[in-house]
Amino acid sequence: MDFKNYRNRLVGNDEQRAVSPVIGVILMVAITVILAAVIAAFVLDLGGSVGQEAQAGVSMEVDNTNTQVQVEITSLGNADHVNITSSDWDSTPSSSDKDYLKVGDAVTYNYDSSTTSGDITASGQMSAVAVINESETQTQVGSEEWDFS
Repeated sequence: MDFKNYRNRLVGNDEQRAVSPVIGVILMVAITVILAAVIAAFVLDLGGSVGQEAQAGVSMEVDNTNTQVQVEITSLGNADHVNITSSDWDSTPSSSDKDYLKVGDAVTYNYDSSTTSGDITASGQMSAVAVINESETQTQVGSEEWDFS
């Protein structure tokens, strides 16, 4: 039995081949590598560890005439709440005046040069930090400096 006729019909001759065997092998290897990379990305959950930053809108203003700093939470974005931080507290305000602030909360921190009962010192810096509880993500969304001296 002569298989040359069948071979020519199945494989084709040099004039009938659309792609050379070397190119075919290179394409198959490339497809295999790409497929392996996609499967590895799903199995190893690559890219899933990228977290999102907390976002919130905060308005912070220094009033030099009345020696006070005013903070208002205008939006929360994806944050659960906003905390106000500073290392320049004269007397530490209550937790309700600086922690877990929500939209619409407005807090005023005063400096009183005649007594030691003010909220803040004569000069310093205050920051607003947006917090996402679930991932414990904290992002500074506002900062203001003051100098009443």
